[in-house]
Amino acid sequence: MIHATLHQLKVFEATARHGSFTRAAEELFLTQPTVSMQVKQLTKAIGLPLFEQVGKRLYLTDAGRELYTTCQEIFQRLDQLEMTVADLKGMKQGKLRIAVITTTKYFMPRLLGPFCQKYPGIDVSLTVTNHEQVIERLANNQDDLYVMSQLPDHLDIKSRAFLENPLVVIAPHNHPLAGMKQIPLKQLTEESFIMREPGSGTRVAFQKLLDAQKLSVKVRLELGSNEAIKQAVAGGLGLSVLSRHTLLPEAANSELTILDVEGFPISRQWYVVYLAGKQLSVVANTFLEYLYDTASQLSGGFAHVSEWARRKEESEQDALQASPLPTDSLAANALSPKAVQSELTPPILDEQESVAMHR
Repeated sequence: MIHATLHQLKVFEATARHGSFTRAAEELFLTQPTVSMQVKQLTKAIGLPLFEQVGKRLYLTDAGRELYTTCQEIFQRLDQLEMTVADLKGMKQGKLRIAVITTTKYFMPRLLGPFCQKYPGIDVSLTVTNHEQVIERLANNQDDLYVMSQLPDHLDIKSRAFLENPLVVIAPHNHPLAGMKQIPLKQLTEESFIMREPGSGTRVAFQKLLDAQKLSVKVRLELGSNEAIKQAVAGGLGLSVLSRHTLLPEAANSELTILDVEGFPISRQWYVVYLAGKQLSVVANTFLEYLYDTASQLSGGFAHVSEWARRKEESEQDALQASPLPTDSLAANALSPKAVQSELTPPILDEQESVAMHR
């Protein structure tokens, strides 16, 4: 029988994860000699080398990889035990690990905020990364739950849709197509596009729509960030297709607009995903129940074409009403007895006051 302490396993797991005694020591608030000694004692208990060192980097041996997988299972079960015991005591506490794709940053914080307030005993670890990295983490079972819009075909998973993810065409606010109704999709083939990298869910969905009508568009630029794409579109480099969740209604007075194009918005869904056969923790199940109950309230929090247009019109009207009158008009009104006597005439602001009001 292998005689190893839980502390030794914890030190080994951190060292294997970082590939470094120094970084493991920093994480565990131990000295490097202490970490090295714990790993040496564990190696003696196992009876086989756990690491091999090449330069300054540590690499797991076959025995090390087996032990590392076992450590992850042990610590996961201990976490589940802790959460189960807390649940039996009538408390919700523990750690929730969620990995999400980058576009979810526009709504996940609004979901997690109230959840953390409702369950202050639950610590949330949120990893935001690209689609490929989320799939890799899912395959390695590194987290409790995953949020994505394009489900993998090669993994045995369980998934459930919880929020709409419509894709829209965006353009600069002064683009010739802005304000037009039911723009034919074919007309977009005359425009240049700024798109996400090949393989992204947004680009795949747009390409399927084009392929169905045997059309193609010119991709002028490929960018890996939604914010970079929005800035490029605002700069007049082309049009783009993005999730409506990247466009908040309060930004309707920005330099962007949503085009009313045939076939849009492309209907998609956000899914919460985990590996089939995975036993979810009490905390993960608690979040799932919360997610299904709360996510529907977000659907109205993002810009529709009509809402975007209405807010832009209101913003333009407000800006027009707030604009100072020309100097000649100010002088004429100031000298007019009617302007002085009339209660309906607003007070005339001097230039400094007018500027301060606009700010």
